[in-house]
Order: sequence, then C-alpha cells, then structure tokens
Amino acid sequence: MALGEERAAGAPEDGAEDEVLARGSALEAFGESAETRALLGRLREVLGDRAAREGALERFRVIMDKYQEQPHLLDPHLEWMMNLLLDIVQDKTSPADLMHLAFKFLYIITKVRGYKTFLRLFPHEVANVQPVLDMFTNQNPRDHETWETRYMLLLWLSVTCLIPFDFSRLDGNLLTQPGQTRMSIMDRILQIAEAYLVVSDKARDAAAVLVSKFVTRPDVKQKKMAGFLDWSLHTLARSSFQTIEGVIAMDGTLQALAQIFKHGKREDCLPYAATVLKCLEGCNLPDSNQTLLRKLGVKLVQRLGLTFLKPRVAKWRYQRGCRSLAANLQPRAQGPEGSQMPAETADCDSDGDYDVPEDVESVIEQLLVGLKDQDTIVRWSAAKGIGRMAARLPRELADDVVGSVLDCFSFQETDNAWHGGCLALAELGRRGLLLPSRLEDVVPVILKALTYEEKRGSCSVGTNVRDAACYVCWAFARAYEPRELQPFVAAISSALVIATVFDRNINCRRAASAAFQENVGRQGTFPHGIDILTAADYFAVGNRANCFLVISMFIAGFPEYTQPMIDHLVAMKINHWDGVIRELSAKALHNLAQRAPDYSATHVLPCLLSKTQSLDLHTRHGAVLACAELARGLYRLAVQEDRPVADYLDDAAVHGLKQIHQQLYDRQLYRGLGGELMRQAVCVLIENLSLSKMPFRGDVVIDGWQWLIDDTLRNLHLISSHSRQQVKEAAVSALAALCREYYVLDGGQADPARQEELLRQYLADLQSPEEMARCGFSLALGALPRVLLQGRLQQVLAGLGAVTTICPKDVSFAESRRDALKAISRVCQTVGVRAGGAPDEVVCEENVSQIYRTLLGCLRDYTTDSRGDVGAWVREAAMTSLRDLTLLLGREQPELLEASICQQVMCCVAQQASEKIDRVRAHAARVFMTLLHCDGAPLPHVPHRGELEELFPRSDVASVNWNAPSQAFPRITRLLGLPAYRYHVLLGLAVSVGGLTESTVRYSTQSLFEYMKGIQNDPQALEGFGGTLLQLFEDNLLNDRVSVPLLKMLDQMLANGCFDLFTAEQDHPFGVKLLALCKEETRKSKDVQKLRSGVAVFCGMVQFPGDVRRKVLLQLCLLLCHPFPVIRKSTASQVYEMLLTYGDVLADGVLEEVMAVLGATAWDAELPVVRAQRNRLCDLLGVPRPQLVPKPGTG
Repeated sequence: MALGEERAAGAPEDGAEDEVLARGSALEAFGESAETRALLGRLREVLGDRAAREGALERFRVIMDKYQEQPHLLDPHLEWMMNLLLDIVQDKTSPADLMHLAFKFLYIITKVRGYKTFLRLFPHEVANVQPVLDMFTNQNPRDHETWETRYMLLLWLSVTCLIPFDFSRLDGNLLTQPGQTRMSIMDRILQIAEAYLVVSDKARDAAAVLVSKFVTRPDVKQKKMAGFLDWSLHTLARSSFQTIEGVIAMDGTLQALAQIFKHGKREDCLPYAATVLKCLEGCNLPDSNQTLLRKLGVKLVQRLGLTFLKPRVAKWRYQRGCRSLAANLQPRAQGPEGSQMPAETADCDSDGDYDVPEDVESVIEQLLVGLKDQDTIVRWSAAKGIGRMAARLPRELADDVVGSVLDCFSFQETDNAWHGGCLALAELGRRGLLLPSRLEDVVPVILKALTYEEKRGSCSVGTNVRDAACYVCWAFARAYEPRELQPFVAAISSALVIATVFDRNINCRRAASAAFQENVGRQGTFPHGIDILTAADYFAVGNRANCFLVISMFIAGFPEYTQPMIDHLVAMKINHWDGVIRELSAKALHNLAQRAPDYSATHVLPCLLSKTQSLDLHTRHGAVLACAELARGLYRLAVQEDRPVADYLDDAAVHGLKQIHQQLYDRQLYRGLGGELMRQAVCVLIENLSLSKMPFRGDVVIDGWQWLIDDTLRNLHLISSHSRQQVKEAAVSALAALCREYYVLDGGQADPARQEELLRQYLADLQSPEEMARCGFSLALGALPRVLLQGRLQQVLAGLGAVTTICPKDVSFAESRRDALKAISRVCQTVGVRAGGAPDEVVCEENVSQIYRTLLGCLRDYTTDSRGDVGAWVREAAMTSLRDLTLLLGREQPELLEASICQQVMCCVAQQASEKIDRVRAHAARVFMTLLHCDGAPLPHVPHRGELEELFPRSDVASVNWNAPSQAFPRITRLLGLPAYRYHVLLGLAVSVGGLTESTVRYSTQSLFEYMKGIQNDPQALEGFGGTLLQLFEDNLLNDRVSVPLLKMLDQMLANGCFDLFTAEQDHPFGVKLLALCKEETRKSKDVQKLRSGVAVFCGMVQFPGDVRRKVLLQLCLLLCHPFPVIRKSTASQVYEMLLTYGDVLADGVLEEVMAVLGATAWDAELPVVRAQRNRLCDLLGVPRPQLVPKPGTG
C-alpha cells in the first residue's frame, strides 16, 4: 500500500526487484566511520584544489546516501561529525569558503538523518546566540552557491532560541550614541526570519522552523506574536499564487503559520485563529495550481481547527483492548468475554461541556473539500486533519463528519474523492473514531472501492482508490476486535482475495496481499488464511499471469472463495478495457470451471452468452473469449470424469454457442474498428469448440466458420500491425482444429470435396499480390492435418516453394517467405518420413532433395529495405526448418541424408554463425550445436565430426552466450582450420570484420588475427587460406554486400602482416591474383566507400615486390586523378601514410620528393592542375604516365 507498512512503491510488474529487496535494509552499522573522519579532517587541505574539493564532497554524499533507508545507524556518530565541522565554522581564522564547505557537509548529514534529530546536537548556550547572529551579517541571500550555509545557520539559530532566558537580558544598553539605538536581539532574529521566509531556496523551510520556535517563546509572544501574525496575513493578502514571487512568499508564510499553530500553546494562538482562518479563506488556495500551497493550506486549516477545539481524548471512541499478535493467534479459551475490550462508551461522555465554535464547521468543510483535491499529498493531509478534528468533537458531530466522508463514495464523484474518502476512513478507523455501529455503512463502500475503476480514453483511473481501499482494510484489522468484524469477514476476505489475484496493477495486488495478511494475523477469522498467504505472498503476486492462472486455481479450491471469484471475473474483468486482462480472465474461467462445474454451466455460461451480443466492444470480445474457454473447460472436465458432455452443456448452451458467429455476422460486427478483435475472439471460439467436439458436423455453421477464417487470412493487410500477428495465429489455430474435427470422415479419410476446394483455394491464394495474405495462407497450409495433405503433398510443397522464391515484383515480401518456410517445416513434420513412400504422401527419396534445395536457397536471402536486413527473418526461419527436417530424417530415416546435403547444411549454418547480426548469429550457433550434439543416434555425414566435437563440446550449448561477439567469434574462427568449413566461415567473417558495429568488428578481427598468427609458420595452411580467400573474392565480385567489407578485411590483414610469407617472394601468385580482382572490383565504380577501401588495399599491396608493386603504384596514380575530388584527396592521404609505413619501397631522395608533392598539392583542385602533379609523381615512381583515352564518337 502506498500508505501502509508492507509495500515497496513503484515496483516493476514482475519479480525482478527481489534481489534489490533482499539487499535492502541489510546494513548493520556505519561502516565508513574511519573514512568519513579522514575526509572531514582534510577539508582545509582540499579547499584550494577545486577538483579535490568536489571529489571529497561527492564521496561524502555517496557515503551518506547509503544510509538513506537506515539513517538511525548514523546516530552514534553524529556528534563527532558535527563537532569536527563546527570547529571549522567557529574558528575565526577559517576563510569564508572553508566555512561554506563545512556547512555543505552538515547539510548532507541533515538531509539523510532529518533536521529534527540533528537540531539537538547544535551548541545552544547563551554564548552561541550572538556569534550565530553575527554570521548572518556576512550572508548574501541571493548567492545560490551557499544556500546550505544559510539553511544550517537558521536551524542553528532556531535551537539557540530555546534558551530559558529573556532575550532582553542579552541586549545590554541599546543606546550607543545620543539619538542612535542598536537593534535588539529579538528584533534582529525576527528580521532575519521574515527576510528568509520569502527567499526562493531551502532556507525558507528553516526560517519557518525558526519562527515557530522563536515566536512561541513566552517573552517573544507578548511583544512580537501579534505583529508577526499581522505581517504574515498582510503578506498572504498581497501575494498572488499566479506569480512565482507570490508563490514563494505564500509558501514560506503558510509554513510559518502552520508551525506556529502546531507548536504554540492553544491559549496563546486562539485569539488570532479566527482572523487567520478568515484571511486564509480569502486566499482561495483550492483554486491554485500549486500543489504545495494547497497542501500547506489544508495543513494550516486543520491546525486552526485544533486550536478552536480543546485538546481532549473523546471518551466515546472505540478502543481495542488486546493488540498482541501472539494473543490473537492463540486459541481463545476465554471467549469474547475474556478480552479486555471496553464497549462503546458513547453515553459516558459528558458532551454538555463541549463548546464547539462556529468556525469549526468552516474548517471541517474545507478539509472535506481537501479530500477531493487532485493531488494525493493534499488529500492525505486533509484525511489526517479529519481524523484529528473528529477526535475532539462530540459523538454526534463526529458521526456527522463520518456521514460527510461517506458522501465522497458516490459514482457522481471523481476518483480523487473516492481516494480521499478511503484515506479519511482509514484514519478515522485507526484512531477509533469509526464506531462499530457504522461498519455496516462503511464496509459496502470499501468493497466497492476495492474494485473501483473508471475508463478514461484508452486507459483507466482508480488504481490509487483500490490501493487506498486495501489500506482501509489493513487499518481496520488493527483497529477492531474480531467479533466486531465477524459479520463482514466473508465479504472482506473474498474482496481482498479477488484484489490479490485479479487486480491489473501490481501495487494493488501486493497491497491487497498485505491487507489480507494483516487481517489473518490480527483478526484470525479469515477462512484458510495461512494457506492462502503461503501461496499469494508479496513476491508470488508480482507476476500477473501467475496470479490469474495458478494462484487463483489454488484459492478457488476453498469453497468460500470459488463463487465470488467467478462472479467477479464475469462482472468486472470480462469487459475490462485491457485486452490482456480479458484474455487472462477467460483462461481463468477455463481453470475455475473445474472447481465449480455446475455453477459455471447453469449460471455463468448463460450470462456470458447473453453478453456476446452486447453493444460494448470490450464486453462482447471478452464474453466470446470466455464462452470459448469455459466450453472447453467443461468438456475437458466431462472427459476426465468419463461423463457425457451434455451433463454440463445442455442443448440451449450448445445452440447458443453455435449462434454466436451468425449473430455477429448478421450485425456486421466483423467490420470496422472492432472487427479485428471480434475476428480473433471468434477464431479462438472456433478452435475451442472444435477441440470440444461439438456436434456440428455437416451443420451450416461450419461453412460460416470456414468463411470467417478464409476472409480473415485474405484480409490480414487491413488489420492493424500491432494485432495482426495475434489474429493470424488465432485463425491458423482455428483452421487446424476445425479441419481435424469436421473435415475428416469416420473412416479417418479426408472429405474429398472439402479437401479439393480447400487446397485449390489456398494454393491459389499463395500467389496473392498482398504479402500478408501469402503469410496467412502459407501458415494455414502448414497447419493442415495429415489426411488433408495426403495425395496432394507435391502440390503443397511446390506452392510453398514458389512463395520462397524471390521475384522482382515481390522482392520485399520477406515475411511471406519466412512464413512459407515455417509451413514447409510443419508440413514435413505432419506427413512424416518414409524412404520408399510416395512423394504425394510423405517425405521420401524423390522429394527430399527438392525440399533441401528450397531451404538452403533461402539462406542466401539478404534482402534489405527501409526496415533493414529483412532477409535475416528468412534466414532464421530457414535454419530452424533445416534443423527440424534434418533431425526428423536422422531420427526416422537417416539413409535419406546424403553426404553432400549434410555438408551444405552444416557449412551454411556455420556461415550464418559467423555473420554480423547478433540475433542471427546466436540462432545459427544454437542450430549448429543442436545438429552436432543431437539426442539419440548422431547425424550421419557431418564433416569433421571428431574435430567439431573437440572444438565445440556439449557443455558449450548452455554455457556460451552466442549473442556476445566476445564469446562467439573466438570459437567460430576455429572452423577456419577445417577445409570443409573454411570457405563459408570466411564468407561470414568477411562481412563481420568489415562491418560497422564496433564490438562485432573488434572481436571478429581479433579472432581472425589470432588464427592467422597460428598459421604464419605453416606455408601449406597459409596457401590454402589464401586460395580460399581469393576464390571467395572472385565468387563475389561486384556483390557489394560481400565485396566492400571484404576489401576492408583485406586492408586490415595486409596492415597486420598476415601475408608476410607471400611478400617475401617476387610476384607471388596470391598478389597477382589479388591485384587483378581489386582492379576489376573498383573499375568504373562510383561507390565512394568501395573506392576508399580499394585504395587502402592497393596501399597495403605495395608490400608485394616486383611487377605487382609497379602495377599497384600505377593504380594509385590513376586514382589520384579520379573524377571525385574526395577520392583524390583520400588517395593522396593514404599514399602519404603508406610511404611513411613502407618507405623502403623507394629510394631516400625520391621518397622525400614524392612526399613533398603529395603534401603540397591541393588534390581537390581542378583536374588539369592535379594531373600535372600526378604525372610528376609517375616520373618519380618510375611508372608510365597514364594517357587520356578519348570518348567513343569524339574527334
């Protein structure tokens, strides 16, 4: 509860905060005592160094903040910390900056421990008054850097005001010179207080504390109290809450007045109370938009009300005698008569001597208005005021107050009034001012508040009301004897259980659990309390689905709670505005039907059927879902008990369920904004009624259901994107259940007419121009039962295979390709595998190769659009399908797995496991490990199985986070040593090493270099790697997805000396071939990124001696006159850096001149200017000058 003792505010929806809670409040002592002493001891040293000063301040703040939840641990250490800091303050030699720093440290301590505890530690002798006052003379109220100093000085001054001597005795002779008088100490303090009550910083709060302690002194109140109150009222009257200055002035003044009327004696304040109340009414604070002003107004009003009434304890109040938890939990041997509980002593109070002023009525009225304020802190303050005032009123008047509070619980009132009313009732009950005779009026409104929820737009309000209602129940448990609450136990316990398991908000569920726990402990009368608390504790109720589906089932096992829980779901949750709650409620009704089958069948189902035609969309949607789940639950129960379904579902119920679709169709409720909700709900209904084997075979309703499924799948593109997936899945599941139940004849064969029509239509819809329709019908084909696929398997696989093929008109249809792959996998799982079977019946030798070709082809889908690499969805689905099919074949018919197919599968998956997208890489790695370490007999024909099992032990399946590049790449690069995998892994690595993501590039590069370092002394391995790399480059020429990152990888490998063994040989074939490929890749290219990467590779290839180097230098000279200025500049810059790195490729004299030309030329100038310098470089480098080739047709 927000106001109880059992709650953590702002907790997340699940139990993720458990660890934090476990660590909370775990400190046993102030463990940083020595460090703090050293920190405070070196303040003088760090004063001159700003960084050290701020570091010390921040460190001290961190230390103190650790004890924010347990500030009492600081108490034994406050005195020495205070003394160390005050020694600095009181030292007259301390510079002003050091004093300000000391006060900053003091403020941090005060912030954590609270000023009330801290005040008593300040020196407060007579000798301290004058020095503290003198310190104020050096303070600038407008200096925002030193407000902590002024705040602490005001607190210090407020405690020195408590000295038991008349201030006039400290003044001495005020006449200093003839005609001049010194200001008295009393006037100086009052002047300081008034000045700081209107400042904009926190010193205003301390000034209010000072005023309350100073003005209420016996000597001051006689001389200054009236004048100060007059100044305060004048300040309030002239200030407006519509200006910043006015708000600040009113805030300080209201704080001061509230503190005076709190701490001052009643007889001193009473003469002024009416005047202050009248002025306060004139301020119209309830109309202010400043929450703090309204809160202070309510606070002051209640203090004025308490001033009007004599301080007395009402003799009529209810007092609970025994408050011992241990006694409550023990068996009551003596019975109710043995407890020491005074009865209501209403008549023994001598109400006749109560003199209630008329102003009290105005105070009560303002507090009742405060209960309806828009802000919680104002309502809470008003509720406490109501409780305090009622404690001093006669019984009759207090009862009128209770009646006025109960008026807040009207459905014409806002949620704010309900919340304020709950807080007030809790406060009245806690103080014993809500007599048991009133409980019969109070309990019903609290039960309503426990389920209060008002729809507002797309959400609702009322969470705070339900939370406060739980607080009321918690307070009542502590306030009343069990026999007083006995008549209401059933209602309260059921309401709290319902809130505990069925409230949408986690804080309300936890609040209800805490209130239930308090009642079990204090009252001892809640049925099965301990058992329920064990299942529904603070942490268990943190998960909403667990509450609805698991805990509710356990609690419903106790008959006292079963029916109320079901009734609540039907009345309040089935029509909830949140769709998730409606779905959970329907599933909960499914479960609870087992606890009360007769009640569910005879009362709940008819009620739900009537709601399926409601005008309200949410009610209609929830009722259809609930009917579906309840019918399924009753059917399962009948099967379990081996009873006919008709025992629970009579003819009227079955007829009502059958009519739902037609009634919705006739009213056109599948169209419009609510249509997608109703389609999804009716699809769930179709699925559940089919699974429940309803006697509808051959009925016209089956055609209606089939039409709905087909129409939904055909028009998925018209459904909003956020609910499209859910509707699609519901329709596919409904189709699968419908076909299995109603399209299969008694002999186990498919209805030929239905099969022909269904497959013809669905195969045609696979070529729909709408991508979503393709998705829907692909998944629909995948969901068909085996009997409907027999004899038509080839057609289905061909149709789905066609969807996976990329055509120019549907290149961006990645989602349809993904769903078609899922469907192919499901179809294969459905029909099964048989080596000698017919290709139209099962997966067999004749069609398995084509299926694999389709799946492997989809691993090359790298389609990109505005959404990014959408082909990744297809590749993931392809890998999943390959895994499922391969495991199926390995388990059932391993002889169908050819060696070439198995090698392709493993190599292609390994390639995906080395690519750049974390999600795809992790999925591929999991598939790879599953295929390698499959349960049962190992897969045949896995290349290098022995080495793979050493490189990737089974323990890696669970221990390695394949999403993390730091863990994935060091393992994947080991495959480069296996010839069968090298090409594909290198292809994936090229994309990763030349990618953009910093972590992927770093770890993939490190892993590649680590492998290259290991083969530097093995010429054969290096030759094999180089050959594979060149083959990879050649296969992907002009394929920018691979070639551009490959060029970047080559640049890094050349710069890292990976091919030093080749550079030692004149015109090594690797260098020759690489140069030719690079020239071909960059020729006529206009891609700046590719050209820059190509320049970098050319610069790295200068390491190859002989003819290769000359050709490389010629290429670089050509690029120095590229049409793009940015390429010319980039080439010049990279050539300059190359010469710095590989200076030995030129003679010293030539090198200096070449670098001078490169550095002095403006390479982004006009081409004729640049060409002259380039030709000069050609001469210096010893390469022929490039000749201009005339364009065809000129001359």
